[in-house]
Amino acid sequence: MIAAWVAAVPLIGAVDVCVVGSGAAGSTAAIAAARGGASVVLVEKLPFLGGTSTAVLDTFYGFWTPGQAPRKVVAGIADEVVAGLRALGPVIKRPNTYGAGTGVTYLGEHLKVVWERLVGEAGVRILLHATLQDVVLDDDGRVGAVLVATKAGLRRIAARVFVDASGDADLCAFAGFGFETAGEIDPAQTLTTTFRMANVDRERRGTIGREELHALMAQAAADGYGLPRREGSDHVTPINGVMATIMTRLEPNDVRSDARLVNTTDPDFLTAVEINGRRQALEYARFLVDRVPGYERSSLVALGSQIGIRETRRVYGDARLTRDDVLTARQFDDQIGLCGAPIEDHRAGPDTRWAYLPEGSAVGIPYRTLIVRDAINVLVAGRCFSASHDAQAAVRSMAQCMAMGQAAGSAASMASAGGGAGAVRAVPFDTLRARLVADGAILELVLAPAR
Repeated sequence: MIAAWVAAVPLIGAVDVCVVGSGAAGSTAAIAAARGGASVVLVEKLPFLGGTSTAVLDTFYGFWTPGQAPRKVVAGIADEVVAGLRALGPVIKRPNTYGAGTGVTYLGEHLKVVWERLVGEAGVRILLHATLQDVVLDDDGRVGAVLVATKAGLRRIAARVFVDASGDADLCAFAGFGFETAGEIDPAQTLTTTFRMANVDRERRGTIGREELHALMAQAAADGYGLPRREGSDHVTPINGVMATIMTRLEPNDVRSDARLVNTTDPDFLTAVEINGRRQALEYARFLVDRVPGYERSSLVALGSQIGIRETRRVYGDARLTRDDVLTARQFDDQIGLCGAPIEDHRAGPDTRWAYLPEGSAVGIPYRTLIVRDAINVLVAGRCFSASHDAQAAVRSMAQCMAMGQAAGSAASMASAGGGAGAVRAVPFDTLRARLVADGAILELVLAPAR
């Protein structure tokens, strides 16, 4: 029975599917669920859609396998997103600095509009400035509703099926479902504050390569610059003279000397790393202006709207993707997507650890990794899906998040319409697979070379 005080919270929606988090996974899930015939509410804490894809980064990684003969491994709704970006302005297809595959670089402000258009045209109700605060469990253990904080106070959203695309597995955590917190077993990945520099002479910047840039970083650090990461990167953007960076590195002990967990669900920790990240970005910007060809007359023009978070909570699902699965490019009977990106482990220290799949191969992403082990009517999509630390470090790329989102949203719409009262395990995989293929998703390892 729902507590009286919860029942008194105003109900702002009773829908088939509620998606929490509007990043690459959540927005795609909402689109897929609505196109499947479900009534959908998409809840987002920021004032715009997109999560990391609009607040932190400007590049989609994971569409192609790395190597000499790249193969496309993600399509469907993800391709519509890229097409929407191209309709608004230039989009750059560029090689990834570390061999993680070709990236698609876009203008983040355009992507905000693209997400809004695709989500809105699908018929999804968008609720911005809304932060998940609690979960209401029915007597049978189903999630019956979520409580969100808004400018008007607490509001309640009831649904038959829920998709946790919050990145931090907030819905699952509030519901008491099982998860692993980053750092409990393997060292947690670090955080990054991104920033952009304007008035860069791209031609002059092109006179030095990656190894020379890293050598300049190492020398600057030896000379007293505060550069904890020595192999960061910069890349071109669709705006002439503007370069984007992935350089800063925020570690747990930047806040507490005894810290091991990158616990951005701790408000004090999150506050501290946000502040420290901006300070660190200024130091990297100073290094670029002082030491890197092409940056002599440049200036800092923008900081990421929030810090870039690579992992926090990872849900326990009906299956768990592992390091061995990734590095052997394992295929699954219930896979809903593919990933050819390497394990990209941003541990504490000056370097990043990389481990690659066999050339031209891709690991499958099982549907069971999206099914929350302890839940009846909840799916996950995005970086909080069920995976080990190493596997998540490969499959967290935004293209894979969109693939997971499309699968979770399609399954959620099917579960909400079925006779199992929203039970996600009642969805026949063959039917889900057929829908994904019909909607353009790539599920098989046998692929045509990218054009």
